[in-house]
Amino acid sequence: MIRTATAADLDAIAALHRRARATYYEGHIPEEAYAGEAELARTRAGWSAAVARPDGMVLCAERDGRLAGVAAFRTDAEGTTLTQLHVDPDQWRRGTGTALHEACVTAWRRAGITRARLEVYEHNLRAQAFYAHHGWRPDPAAPVRSGSHRTLWLTVAPPPTE
Repeated sequence: MIRTATAADLDAIAALHRRARATYYEGHIPEEAYAGEAELARTRAGWSAAVARPDGMVLCAERDGRLAGVAAFRTDAEGTTLTQLHVDPDQWRRGTGTALHEACVTAWRRAGITRARLEVYEHNLRAQAFYAHHGWRPDPAAPVRSGSHRTLWLTVAPPPTE
């Protein structure tokens, strides 16, 4: 089930974010940068701000009564950005990421958004493959990298006509 996040979800979201990040940051950056208590507090504060944003949305995926994944996006003067999409590692390969992605795309279509961007950590090859499978591509006219991240773009197709 996909639903809109609330403030009551923040602890579960921050913990899931920590577990997901450990899978792709481990061995690349110091552990305290993604898993320490200070980082957990910063992560929770960031998600709190995202849940409260009037120009964005945070979506939760639930499976068997527990948080299985989370996605967030915002739209501002620069356009629409998928800022986060994380699936709990113990929920991988069950369709959770695809369901969250589809919910984001559906929301974008309803809002008339035709293009979205994201940044993905350069060592997170699993995420890069996921995004490529869902139509995200590097933009040849824009920088591919921003620091340690790759910038990808998605053209949001109109809904299929019946």
